[in-house]
Amino acid sequence: MFYDTVRYKKGVVQGGDNEKVSAVVSLTPSESKRLIAKAVARLPEIKQAMRKGTIVARLGSTAGFVADELLGISINKGDFVSGSINGGELTGSMSPTKIPPFVIRDGKKVDLPGMDAVEKFGPDDVLIKGANAVDLQGNAGVLVGTEVGIGPALAMMCARGFHLIVPVGLEKLVPSVLEAAKVLPGIYRLKYCTGMPVSLIPLIAAKVVTEIQAFDVLCGIDATHIASGGIGGSEGSVVLCLTGTEKDLDEAMQLVKTIKGEPAVPKPSKVNPPAAGFDYQVTQFHETVWPLILPGIKR
Repeated sequence: MFYDTVRYKKGVVQGGDNEKVSAVVSLTPSESKRLIAKAVARLPEIKQAMRKGTIVARLGSTAGFVADELLGISINKGDFVSGSINGGELTGSMSPTKIPPFVIRDGKKVDLPGMDAVEKFGPDDVLIKGANAVDLQGNAGVLVGTEVGIGPALAMMCARGFHLIVPVGLEKLVPSVLEAAKVLPGIYRLKYCTGMPVSLIPLIAAKVVTEIQAFDVLCGIDATHIASGGIGGSEGSVVLCLTGTEKDLDEAMQLVKTIKGEPAVPKPSKVNPPAAGFDYQVTQFHETVWPLILPGIKR
């Protein structure tokens, strides 16, 4: 479900000093990630956990932006991914400089494996996980290429009721996450794949934050997704119509100016071999490539 931003709504009196005005803005994927991360850092669940509690930011480029905002740092987001789509293929990171998940306890980074921290979560703690798909109903989904990953954490969340915040850009909008999950047969039933074979896990009970919720949280204004796409490095961009009072819209535009020019997320320094090397056949991928990516993982 989308994060409920009703608390951020502001009343508008037609014909008064606060009558609505509009603007159109375009955001590249990295600019959207920065915007969304700033909003996530403002959420009351996050603020509470930063004061007293634990936050785990799992691998993912958008979650990396959130870690930036929470800790006041700047990491190489290409080293904070497990799987990614780059070079026209689904890839798994084999980067020797991969950054592990961030664990933040009472506002400070601690050296602890992410799942070790999640296993001790209480109801007020927060798990931050990006997504590969989001639909208009607020469902989000994550591509998975192994039997491990987000699954155990989802089971713990359903049992304990801790917060799952999912920051995801509208570049990843699909018709239906649930229908997409239904048609995927599983990574061992696929015959061909342009890269790492994957399946899709819907993130049950997640609180999803896109650019639309971000503008509401940060500026109290409405954002409507009106177009997508781009060329020359702007592929994946989204175009939004922002609507609010003149004062709030000016505030929103000042925010937009601060995130324009956000550098694109680099790819990992090393990824799995090109799919042409195993002729796009999933059985060959599992026999030749997967052991290189995930040594010791059992089927």
